[in-house]
Amino acid sequence: MLSKKIISLLLLVVFFSSCNEYQRALKTEDVAVKFEMATKLYDTGKFSKAIRIFEQIGPAYRGKPQAEKLFYMFAQSYYKTKQYYLAGYQFESFVSGYPKSEKIQEAAYLGAKSYSMLSPSYSLDQTDTNKALDKLQLFIDSYPNSEYLADANASVKMLSEKIQKKVFENAKGYHTISDFKSAIIALDNFVADYPGTPLKEDALFFKLDSAYQLAINSVPAKMEERLNVAKTAQANLIKFNAETKYIKVANQMLAQIEKDLQKFTK
Repeated sequence: MLSKKIISLLLLVVFFSSCNEYQRALKTEDVAVKFEMATKLYDTGKFSKAIRIFEQIGPAYRGKPQAEKLFYMFAQSYYKTKQYYLAGYQFESFVSGYPKSEKIQEAAYLGAKSYSMLSPSYSLDQTDTNKALDKLQLFIDSYPNSEYLADANASVKMLSEKIQKKVFENAKGYHTISDFKSAIIALDNFVADYPGTPLKEDALFFKLDSAYQLAINSVPAKMEERLNVAKTAQANLIKFNAETKYIKVANQMLAQIEKDLQKFTK
C-alpha cells in the first residue's frame, strides 16, 4: 500500500516537473533550450506541445544546420495532429528548402498525402480533391521508383473515383428530374471522359432509361427516331456486360421498343 502511494507521488513529481520544464522552455529566450524541449516532445509523441515551440523558433533556425531536422519535425507534427493544410504547406516548404535531404521523398509524399486527406465527400465541392490529384501526380512523376509509389497510386485511384462519382451523380441528376435530353448528353460525356470508370455500367443503363423514357413519351413525329436511339442504348449496355445487373429491366424495355417500332413498319 505504501509503495503504491510512493509511486503515485513520484509520478506526480515527474508530471509537474515536466510541466514546469515545458513552461520554462516556452518563456525562455534561449532558442537552443526551446529546440531541445521541442525535440523531446516530438520524440515522445506530444506533437501539439511541440508545435507551439516550433512556431516560436522556426524563423530563428532558418539557414542553420539544425533547420532541416526542425522543419521536418514541424511538418510531421502538423501531420500527426491532422492539421493537413498546415502539414501540406510545411512539407512543400521542406521539399523546396532541402532538395538533397534523405527525407525528401517521404516529405514529398506526405505533402501530397496531406492534401488528399482534405478531400471531402463526393457530394461536396471537389476543389481540394483536384488539388490533391495534382500534387500526387507530381509526386509520382518526380519519384517513379519511390517506396511510396504504390500508396500514391492507390490514393490517386480513390480520389479519381470520387471525382467520377461526383460527375456521374450530376449527370444522373438530370434523369432524376426527368430532363431526359440533358441526361443523355451528360451521361454520354461522362462515359467519353471516363472510359474506364467503374460506374460505366450504371451510366449506360441510365442513358438507356433516359432514351427510353424520352422515346415512349414523344410525339409521333419524333418517336421512331428516338426509339431507335433507345434500342442502340440497350445494345450498348448488353455489349458492355451481357450479364448486367440491369438485364431484366433492359430486356423489358427492348421488348416494348420493338413493339412500338412495329407501328412504323406498317
